[in-house]
Amino acid sequence: MAMVPTLFFCEIVLVALVWLFLMLFWLWPNDPAARYPTRPRPRPPHKRFNEPKPFAELTQRPHCALCAQDIMPPQALPPAPPDPLPPTHRRPRTVDTSRHFCPHADCDYRGWRGLGNLRANGHPSGGPWRQFQCTACQGYFPEHHGTILYGKQVAVELIIRVLACLAEGLGIRATARVFEVDPNTVLHWLGEAAEQLQAFSCSFLCKVHVQQVQLDELYAVLRGVKNGELSKDEAIKHLERSSYWIWTAMDPESKLLLVMDVGTRTLAMAQCVVHQVAQFIAVCRSVKI
Repeated sequence: MAMVPTLFFCEIVLVALVWLFLMLFWLWPNDPAARYPTRPRPRPPHKRFNEPKPFAELTQRPHCALCAQDIMPPQALPPAPPDPLPPTHRRPRTVDTSRHFCPHADCDYRGWRGLGNLRANGHPSGGPWRQFQCTACQGYFPEHHGTILYGKQVAVELIIRVLACLAEGLGIRATARVFEVDPNTVLHWLGEAAEQLQAFSCSFLCKVHVQQVQLDELYAVLRGVKNGELSKDEAIKHLERSSYWIWTAMDPESKLLLVMDVGTRTLAMAQCVVHQVAQFIAVCRSVKI
């Protein structure tokens, strides 16, 4: 009688196990990936691209009027210098005239230096400037001819001090008050000094070898006064708020100022400055603008 409850209990346990197996089989997901979950792979780090994307306007080379012009014909060779004048039997000359030349247009020695055609001829009327004579055309001229000091009745020291103050950044009206000079006179001296410096740069800078060139622009009004677009009073009053720009190009290593030009802030003006830089520097592949 004891075997009957044991068998009955075993059958109940077997039925429960079968029912549990069926329930697990019905509830277990059929997706193999769900049965065996894997560890998520780490996402690769996001790469940052530092290279700037070009603007739509700069994807093509802009038109340059100077580059589109026809090739200039070859320039004629400069004229040969005249023969140096033979030394005279007069006493040796003690005044150095090698840095001067005859300015007279009808003289064959005009513009040529160191050819022995000049000699000192004293100080006319006891003035501070020495007078030179050209023995080729028998013409006379003062030694400061062609400079900013030529034709001025004021002291040389005053002009130099006024220009020095302007170079240090002092305003035109403030400089005029310090030295008791008319502001229009100070502005006129400043324009003459700028023309002198431009002529010196054109004759001094040629075939310059540089590695880099930096371009920049600043406000200016001198060219507007020269062209008559602004009066002198307006230029002095609005010196720091003018719509004119000074374009500069310099060598960042030697701090040599290669080009300085005045104009509007346009693409055509920038291309003009680049062409001026190309005329001054020696053509080499290492130059970076």
